[in-house]
Amino acid sequence: MADYHDDLRLAHVLADSADSITMERFKALDLKVETKPDLTPVSDADKAAEEQVRGVLARARPRDAVLGEEFGLQGSGPRRWVIDPIDGTKNYVRGVPVWATLISLLEVGPDGEQHPVVGIVSAPALNRRWWAAKGLGAYAGRSLAKASRIEVSKVSRLEDASLSYSSLSGWEERARLDAFLDLTRSCWRTRAYGDFWSYMMVAEGAVDVAAEPELSLWDMAAPCIVVQEAGGRFTGLDGIDGPGGADAVASNGLLHDDVLRALTI
Repeated sequence: MADYHDDLRLAHVLADSADSITMERFKALDLKVETKPDLTPVSDADKAAEEQVRGVLARARPRDAVLGEEFGLQGSGPRRWVIDPIDGTKNYVRGVPVWATLISLLEVGPDGEQHPVVGIVSAPALNRRWWAAKGLGAYAGRSLAKASRIEVSKVSRLEDASLSYSSLSGWEERARLDAFLDLTRSCWRTRAYGDFWSYMMVAEGAVDVAAEPELSLWDMAAPCIVVQEAGGRFTGLDGIDGPGGADAVASNGLLHDDVLRALTI
């Protein structure tokens, strides 16, 4: 098995550099916010954080490709770093502390399939960080030296499960709202924690299922490996493992097939 210790240490360095920028600009009175063509917001902090991470990678891993939400794909090859500089930009620009930088390393196969092997989710305004590497387990803490291993829950029935999601509008836009509402009625508890936080709580065992109907690779790659290494399962609504689709279901594994059946139209 490949050794990803060095890549994981680098991911922490990247997250530290991003955190320094995002925290400095969080709640800044002169924060500049624009609207992208897809009508989602982007702040000067998003752009600066991604530029910072790309700069570090250019020096530390010049042969690796980099894909970021704000500046696209640069380079090629079997190793690709994927960056979401601020997951939860709408929260960020409103002063809500639930946002994070997502950084992952993917290995690209001969047929173009992408497999996350390292992932880190850093939420400095919450003073939380989660990370994982293939074969090394999943952890939460402030640093590699100050961490606790995390695992998914053992809940095995939907009627005992806690479900987290982001919003109802996305399900409605994809004509899946009725199926999703039926799923919520089958669960013990539902809360819209949203974005990265839903998946990290699945990995920690605090929540049992998370699902979203519209996502991009940079939204999913880092949470995917963390959930998987915590013992859970991460797929698209089609049931295909990994972050390769346009939507996601994450669970402790025991509930996964039931959730997929509930969301199938």
